[in-house]
Amino acid sequence: MTSGPGPAASADAPDPSDVPAAASDPSGVSPPTLTTRLTELVGCRYPVVQTGMGYVAGARLAAATSGAGGLGVIAAATMTVEQMTGAIRAVKERTDAPFGVNIRSDADDARERIDVMIREGVRVASFALAPKQELIARLKDAGVVTVPSVGARRHAEKVAAWGVDAVIVQGGEGGGHTGAVPTTVLLPQVVDAVDIPVIAAGGFFDGRGLVAALSYGACGIAMGTRFLLTSDSTVGDQVKEVYLGMSDTVVTTRVDGVPHRVLRTPFVDSLERSRLRLLRAVANGARFRRLSGMSWAGMVREGRRMRHGRDLTWAQVLQAANTPMLLRAAMVDGRADLGVMASGQVVGLIDDLPSCAELIDRIMSEAHAVLDRLPRP
Repeated sequence: MTSGPGPAASADAPDPSDVPAAASDPSGVSPPTLTTRLTELVGCRYPVVQTGMGYVAGARLAAATSGAGGLGVIAAATMTVEQMTGAIRAVKERTDAPFGVNIRSDADDARERIDVMIREGVRVASFALAPKQELIARLKDAGVVTVPSVGARRHAEKVAAWGVDAVIVQGGEGGGHTGAVPTTVLLPQVVDAVDIPVIAAGGFFDGRGLVAALSYGACGIAMGTRFLLTSDSTVGDQVKEVYLGMSDTVVTTRVDGVPHRVLRTPFVDSLERSRLRLLRAVANGARFRRLSGMSWAGMVREGRRMRHGRDLTWAQVLQAANTPMLLRAAMVDGRADLGVMASGQVVGLIDDLPSCAELIDRIMSEAHAVLDRLPRP
């Protein structure tokens, strides 16, 4: 959902005591396993991935997801290295199940973060942007599964040729940074183009969607908004209530200069109308610098990285300073009136806050029921 170095304090790295033990089905009976290339590759029980959402997917959510049989992912791009290390250890204290960590491949300290993941025995490294070939090789040599997210067939083909183990393919229905091609069009293109496992993202929230993704050739599904709206998510109740009461999302470039799917709130509408977005971006950049401890020179270097290969103007780069602060305002500070809330289009189909264990058990029970109803030759 976001990128860039994390502030000095983050909801993504709670105290280990705040991470609940893995929940279990009250009936004591869990749905049967469903073996796919994803479950075989990473060792999870069910082919369901919780995506790395900045300021949302911390140790608590990742531990609950992995403990319930899915693949939890810590969103470490908004954390310092120390916070990331603490979050990894907090998950390990609560579950022996495999989990992942999401980082930015273009961060200054990407190598240091990868070394931490290797040392701490993290099973999966995920990336919003394609990691460099030498980083992929470093991870593969250490036995860490490498899974970047892509939004186009050509990107999947490129990273597959570089040696990644799997890809997450996000269609335009997904929240946060997203493209224009819907999952039902993009997914079969990618499945036909590469030989590695493909995980489908964008528009998934239930067992029917899982079966549909499998029928297209995917090996599992990845969900963000659905996991954000669980009782294990650390997002404040007042913000969750906003999500539950909304059904309208919008793709805007006014957050950071590139397409970003968010809830359509009065604040987002004001961003769309505002002619002062550049001044607001500068002000937010100053706030982010104070929180993160970055120097102005460091922020300029960050801006240059963001421009590289993305054809952004300097005005758009300054706008990108909005992203950490606007997401933090909503997800950490609970100020839905002053922040943006990344969301997939499925938000209008979600009306409850189950635990991760309840959610995954429900999805798998639904999936098996759908498979049982399908006609057989």
